[in-house]
Amino acid sequence: MDIGRVLELMHETMKRLEAMGSGGSALRSRLTALRELQEEEGRDPLRILIGTILSARTRDENTRVAVRNLFSRFRDARALADADAKEIEQLIRPAGFYRVKARRIKEVARIIAYEYNGDVPNTLEGLMRLPGVGRKTANCVLVYAFDKPAIPVDTHVHRIANRLGLVSSRSVEETEHMLMEKVDILYWKRINDTFVMFGQNVCRPVAPLCNLCLLKDMCKYYMGKSSSNSSSSSSSSKHGSNQQATSSS
Repeated sequence: MDIGRVLELMHETMKRLEAMGSGGSALRSRLTALRELQEEEGRDPLRILIGTILSARTRDENTRVAVRNLFSRFRDARALADADAKEIEQLIRPAGFYRVKARRIKEVARIIAYEYNGDVPNTLEGLMRLPGVGRKTANCVLVYAFDKPAIPVDTHVHRIANRLGLVSSRSVEETEHMLMEKVDILYWKRINDTFVMFGQNVCRPVAPLCNLCLLKDMCKYYMGKSSSNSSSSSSSSKHGSNQQATSSS
């Protein structure tokens, strides 16, 4: 499957959806929260890292509010490290799970400020040494802050890659490794942003907009669903004919 063509068709589908506008299917967001942070802050690694931590289990719009609240008060890692945890909690409250996230932010900021001289690590291994930073968060920082090739895999990327038949995997880690093997490195940085937007708006977990999607003719999930629907219709029709024949006799 040509991944360049896949990304192009995803963008075309989202343009089609956006054109519907007030019809109730407008895009939830023109940019993911991390892409927006990247464009607004010029790839500030600390903001991208904290934004990724805040984005866990919340909506993009909540992440945006929490990041703006936090960095309007604290400008660097040292200020965050020395901040009162309760104040951080209140500032990031819109992102949910604010007590856990506040503790994590303070600890990460402390290590960056006092052990790394204020510099966010720029390697996967270095980032994953920070408390609470897993592969997805580390890969997001590599892509959005340092412009390095990586494939951050969340539930959207995992779901869509499997639905399209790009991979056949059970975990996000397995999906990441399979995509890295199959996809040209030139496309790695584009996958997360495009797949996440597409997953939020078109290829949703429940009630995906398959009929609107320009990828449906190459989509394993859609073709399987269509085949199943055809079989069900055929079976129902045959059952109805048998009932009619029985009644006639």
